[in-house]
Amino acid sequence: MNKSILMLNAAILLYGCSSTSTENQVGEEQAGEASAIIVEKSVVAEILNPNLATKEEMISLGLDEVGIEKLMSGRPYLSPSAFLNVLKEVVGGAQFDEAKAKIFLPMNLNTTDEQDFKMIPRVGDKMAHEFEEYRPYISIKQFRREIGKYVSEEELAAYENYVFVPVNLNTSSKEEILAIPGVGDELLRKFEEYRPYESIEQFRKAIGKHVDADELDRLERYVTL
Repeated sequence: MNKSILMLNAAILLYGCSSTSTENQVGEEQAGEASAIIVEKSVVAEILNPNLATKEEMISLGLDEVGIEKLMSGRPYLSPSAFLNVLKEVVGGAQFDEAKAKIFLPMNLNTTDEQDFKMIPRVGDKMAHEFEEYRPYISIKQFRREIGKYVSEEELAAYENYVFVPVNLNTSSKEEILAIPGVGDELLRKFEEYRPYESIEQFRKAIGKHVDADELDRLERYVTL
């Protein structure tokens, strides 16, 4: 009887150790997954839009007062090249490449020259060609699906900071309209109120009642019919 009790106690002890070890292993795996998620989110930094960035945000990039004033006085920028020409006057050399990776005017995926896509960090000849090959893009989801065949989710998220697909004024969802930089709930309601739009001129006339001419020019980059 004593021998049986000893064997039972040993079995219980062994099971307890095994269970604790398994729980520790699961805990370590979950912690590892959580860390991976945190790292992935921290790698993809948000890129500032030069038409919307505040003075405080520009200061955080290391730009001086004179440079910031020059950048802000050039608004609205209607093409990436127009913005980059001014940025190059403000910062040069290695500083220019560093700044370009933090503040950039998004490119229209359907109209940008293939060569210009290479202004995006880590986009070379092959990837610039892939960007162009899948035109026309109907939505940013299509871009994710096609370019996601070649790069990781992290790299794809980084690319999205630099590009956009114009939204259809008559068929786009609330989510797609709100994805336009600088558009909030109030302007969303105005976009929807005047549907259906028969022309871009009608869009300019309707939305021009609520924003100034510079803002209207900026918004027009992001819409289509």
